[in-house]
Amino acid sequence: MRRAISLVVVASALATGAFASWNVTILNSSGVLNPPSTQVTVPTLVNNSPLPQVTFLTALGNPNPILVGDGTRFLNGTFSGAYRISPQAGNMSLLTGFNFVISGIVDGSAMIIWQKKVVRNSDNAILYNGSGMFAGAGFGGQNGTFSTVIPVTLAAPANDVSVYENFVLFVLSTDPVSTASLLLVEQDWVPEPASMLALSSGLVGIVALRRRKR
Repeated sequence: MRRAISLVVVASALATGAFASWNVTILNSSGVLNPPSTQVTVPTLVNNSPLPQVTFLTALGNPNPILVGDGTRFLNGTFSGAYRISPQAGNMSLLTGFNFVISGIVDGSAMIIWQKKVVRNSDNAILYNGSGMFAGAGFGGQNGTFSTVIPVTLAAPANDVSVYENFVLFVLSTDPVSTASLLLVEQDWVPEPASMLALSSGLVGIVALRRRKR
């Protein structure tokens, strides 16, 4: 019985360490709409426990959402987001990647282009560098609202990274009623399998101990 209790304590400690809180620091969350040049501040939502989650609320930009065309005066624009993740004291777990969520609208002669980079702070190694685009029918794509989830795996597990992402939106001046709108950008981080195993082991041990007591 004592050995079982010891195993549960160790497993529980591992599980707690694996899913301890993180430090998440927003470095930038802003955009520019043109013409004329209009600075936009984008609010963010941050969850640092049990795993980092960062959401850029681009549809709630101030004084304007990240939107061009659609009868507005804006024909092009950008959004830039940047943040840093580091472990809080006692957190020994590593992150292996994240689910990258992008929601928006493209309609007509409109396009949204994105680029994202993840850098390990200890040595400036690039762990991810990706890009993509969403196009309306005027550029050979599909009109309408989209919401996509892009699974991203880092080149190596890490626990101290900086993330940089940039979006470019534009509509052709010859078709200003087209729409390019960025509604939401989110990243939900994923732990390494060893962290998940530690958590499950701790829970299984606790359940087994309770059953023995009964």
